[in-house]
Amino acid sequence: MRIAQVCPYSLSERGGVQAQVFGLARFLAALGHEVWVVGPADRPVAGSENVEVLTVGPSVAVEANGSRAPIAVDAGAVARTFRVLRRHRFDILHLHEPLVPGPTMGALIAARVPTVGTFHLSGTSASYSYLGPLVRHWAQRLSIRCCVSEEARKTAASYLAGEYRVLFNGVDVDRWAARGAGGSTIDGSGGAARSASAAVQAPVIAFVGRHEERKGLSVLLDAFALLRGGWEDRGPAPVLRIAGDGPETAPLRARWQRADGIEWCGSIRDDQVVDLVAGADVLCAPSTGGESFGIVLVEAMAAGTPVVASDIPGYRQVASGGAAVLVPPADSTALAGALGAVLTDPERAVTLAAAGHTRAASFSLTSLAAQYSEMYASLV
Repeated sequence: MRIAQVCPYSLSERGGVQAQVFGLARFLAALGHEVWVVGPADRPVAGSENVEVLTVGPSVAVEANGSRAPIAVDAGAVARTFRVLRRHRFDILHLHEPLVPGPTMGALIAARVPTVGTFHLSGTSASYSYLGPLVRHWAQRLSIRCCVSEEARKTAASYLAGEYRVLFNGVDVDRWAARGAGGSTIDGSGGAARSASAAVQAPVIAFVGRHEERKGLSVLLDAFALLRGGWEDRGPAPVLRIAGDGPETAPLRARWQRADGIEWCGSIRDDQVVDLVAGADVLCAPSTGGESFGIVLVEAMAAGTPVVASDIPGYRQVASGGAAVLVPPADSTALAGALGAVLTDPERAVTLAAAGHTRAASFSLTSLAAQYSEMYASLV
């Protein structure tokens, strides 16, 4: 089949939806499909083996759901999307966030072939509220509606009604597992064995995400100060490595510039993110809300890295079965305690890593691509 994966967000920016679009495209191509990724971009974007990237113009940053979404809302981007659809004659259009103005909504309006819409958003949506009758009308053009989590399903159903299939986001589990966790190796049964050398090194806490309020980085920094302050004679003091950037980067760096043990890594390449997470003793995801899924949790679990995260719905469903330690959101004291408990208890860390590794297998991109492939075939 000739499949277009259409993304509303800039393909040249890192984000959860973009990662799913590219990941799913690669694994669909591995199943023998011809796959194109279509969306806006602000600089050249390379494709991969059997996946071609078609860009339709630059993006602009728009405030949405407590974050900034790089979307293309101009008529030129929509017109270029129309031309792409006419030129390539796809068999299936897979529209991620199909009702975001720009390429995905334009593709939905212009579609002359079956369409699959995947909804990623959880929480509130100002555009869905303001454009209620209009978006409900266009949603009826979707052949099948999917959501990446139960929280995303609740959000979509509350605004748009209709029936939805829940298909969780996917991760290239083998790629992450191949790196192993920091100081650990993943054995054939999914367990993690801590190496002796890791015990004498400063334990590392990793944070990966956009520096904005809902990601909870300020909460983590407060928790880290509490953790370091009470570390005393328990060996080398922990180190916090922070990847990413955003609107809070400058004020947070200014506030914490004199603090020990904090390393600001900036915006780093995907392979460097893998190294950072796999090399950490704990991955911390302190988001305060607005997360429909916890892809960063799954990636860490696949690498065998223990996870400490906020107890919010999007993370709770990922971390079932004891796959992560969950703490109340925006509670720096509880977060410090949870991080300290994992870092000072090697047996607990090994158990947590093993449970997470097992859980991560449930979110394989291989399985997700196969499910979508069957879905496409049912429509063509």
